[in-house]
Amino acid sequence: MSEDLIRVEHLSKIFSTGFIGRGEKIVAVNDISFSCKSGEVIGLIGESGSGKTTTARMVLKLLAPTSGEIYFKNKDIWTISNREYYRFVQGVFQDPYSSINPVYKVKHLFSNISNLLKEVPKGELDRRVKELLELVYLQPEVLEKHTHELSGGQLQRVLLANCLLVDPDIMLTDEPTSMIDASLRVVVLNVIKELSEKRKKLVIFITHDISQAFYICDRIAVMRGGEIVEQGPAEEVVLNPQHAYTQRLISDVPKLKRKFELSVEA
Repeated sequence: MSEDLIRVEHLSKIFSTGFIGRGEKIVAVNDISFSCKSGEVIGLIGESGSGKTTTARMVLKLLAPTSGEIYFKNKDIWTISNREYYRFVQGVFQDPYSSINPVYKVKHLFSNISNLLKEVPKGELDRRVKELLELVYLQPEVLEKHTHELSGGQLQRVLLANCLLVDPDIMLTDEPTSMIDASLRVVVLNVIKELSEKRKKLVIFITHDISQAFYICDRIAVMRGGEIVEQGPAEEVVLNPQHAYTQRLISDVPKLKRKFELSVEA
């Protein structure tokens, strides 16, 4: 059995308000643990404020935990240099505009991340960029556009292609279809699915939409109030939810619920 790529142990994050942290304590993540292997899509599911994005930011080394550990290939991520870590771990966030400088053209985003790929000849790099744009249904002409000229959905797909350029072991996607037209959501979900099935990448998929999670995830962890209230294989969690909160999430999606009931009856 392959080793865990990411292992999270008793992870917590507490924010403090007020002057030098003397105000109210807000527990964003409370003592959560999970592990992930290559070739899996792991869903972190929950409503706004559940702690899933804070967890993502800690896994990406954008936030330091208050307590607990995160390991990448059995190595504490805080002992790994950022340059080395981001060669293997990449993320796409819900608001793509917060991730870029609007002054630059799209091609500047790719040239920035290509600094991690200095050994790749420019001609080969250009070919890979065009292939990745095609993968997310974008034309090469987009490279000459300024980022502010793109729709949120276009920019989100650009950032997905940009992260794939370094061929990371782990892709962390936070609400990756939130700004994408309905007609292209399945395209993006299928790209993510292919990363795990054909390229054996680990994908951590963060969403409030349990129907999307059921479509692409192998395992699901349901978060509420900073805690994981239920986790397991996707079919087990969705078709036979044990926690009342998971049951409510499913009942809030009537079409999804009817589909599951039909599947069970069949």
